[in-house]
Amino acid sequence: MKRIVLVATALVTTVGGTGAVVPASADTGPSGAAAAAAQGIDWGKCEVSGPNDPMNNAQCAQVEVPLDYSRPQGRKISIAVSRFRHTDEENYQGVLFVNPGGPGGSGLAYGPALARWLGGVGHADVAAKYDIIGFDPRGVGSSKPAITCDPDYNDPVRPAYVPETWRDELAWIAKSKGYARDCEEKFGWMLPHMRTTDAARDVDTIRAALGQEKISWYGFSYGTYFGATYATLFPKRVRRMVMDGNVNPKNVWYDSQLEQDKAFERNIRAWFGWVAKYDSVYHLGTTEKAVRAKYYEALHAAEESPIGGKIGPAELTDIILSAGYNTGYYIPFAEALSAWINDEDPSVLLQWLGSGGDDNGFAVYLAVQGADARWPRNWAKWHHDAAKLHRQGYQFETWGNVWFNAPIAFWPFNGGPALKLKGSKDLPGMLLVQSTKDAATPVEGGLEMHKVFPSSRLVFEVGGKTHSNTLNGNACLDDKVAAYLDTGALPDGSRGPDAYCDAVPALNDPDPTAMQLKAAPGAGKDLPVGRP
Repeated sequence: MKRIVLVATALVTTVGGTGAVVPASADTGPSGAAAAAAQGIDWGKCEVSGPNDPMNNAQCAQVEVPLDYSRPQGRKISIAVSRFRHTDEENYQGVLFVNPGGPGGSGLAYGPALARWLGGVGHADVAAKYDIIGFDPRGVGSSKPAITCDPDYNDPVRPAYVPETWRDELAWIAKSKGYARDCEEKFGWMLPHMRTTDAARDVDTIRAALGQEKISWYGFSYGTYFGATYATLFPKRVRRMVMDGNVNPKNVWYDSQLEQDKAFERNIRAWFGWVAKYDSVYHLGTTEKAVRAKYYEALHAAEESPIGGKIGPAELTDIILSAGYNTGYYIPFAEALSAWINDEDPSVLLQWLGSGGDDNGFAVYLAVQGADARWPRNWAKWHHDAAKLHRQGYQFETWGNVWFNAPIAFWPFNGGPALKLKGSKDLPGMLLVQSTKDAATPVEGGLEMHKVFPSSRLVFEVGGKTHSNTLNGNACLDDKVAAYLDTGALPDGSRGPDAYCDAVPALNDPDPTAMQLKAAPGAGKDLPVGRP
């Protein structure tokens, strides 16, 4: 879907057990599932969310799966899995898988995190009824092997995203080709088996190993497409599904990044306007246009003289991009930009600079998207589409998105075709949640996913600008999610959205003069989610 701007700070110090299992090969095929369940999972103690976390009592294991499900007796890889146990024995509701998005996001820490978030919005009793299952999808994090192609690829200072000459564009093309070549040399044997359908079959193997007939699912961002893929392949294995920040199944995957370019332009301009509203605090201009001009002046200057010696225009774009994802970044990024432009103090911006070094999330993102669907192989189309959008005024993210995805144009094979998602009479009702001004997964995704799965119910967060915003302080959304996970309760159905929640003003448009709101980004969530 989109770049993983933030990396979960989960610390996994021990992953116990190997738990080799035999894969369940089909939704209705009992033999594979029975064999997997019989062998079970060898759990061990582990630390997934930091040594000072009072909820850090998860269990972990490695679950062996086939590299290629068409050859189940062939080469094996393993999936790192965590389990945060239920405490309400009387009302136990089975397993709840959680996926934070990406593709490429590590999910091991999301067992205790999801329990904590539910508790933080007053629904700890719901979390207590589930075994919450976190996992690193194939190729990710603690799963074996973890894909990485060039750890130095995204180190600063990179070339500016927007090419001023054909020579600038050729430099990025050569860089992208080199990355694709490195991936082929190191993991060419695995890349064709990185489809979301492969990962969904891994989930079903884990389900069987857990001895469960059905699973529940909580997916953020790309995790909605992941969950929808599982529901398409294994409809009889689904109990409940929460899908927050929905991927548009019609745009998998090249077209999705074009739509993002438009949505991020809108959201970043909204942030510029918000900064202008508080000019008495930030002194960057009294209109959206004035703030935007100062930002681009700083961006262009960074090409000649990187901010703090490390932040060029590409790095600055990546930092500020997060304000388009999550309004929790409005205040800190305004402070950082103000400190640099007004006081020539780079220290605040430098705190937000990614460390580089480990490109696992980036490599898996490309691997999954490159395998899932067809992408244009003719560079002229990439150039034409980007130049057209940029010319139309979508300047903030268009070329950055091009170069983030560009290695797929030179991938060692043609991916796809994309799986056709489909509903089924065997599927229970899903709960879809969609913020109407989500930039990473624009609102059309929720509407299209609702059409694909007629038994689903769609809740709009009206005016919401934060991506995948459940369990983050909007009680209207959070209560609906908790009620669904607790009892299966859903709004009445309709052809469009089935229920509406207004965005919370204090969260959607924070007031920098209210000191209590100067918390870390995403104060309701201590791990980033939905990094598409």
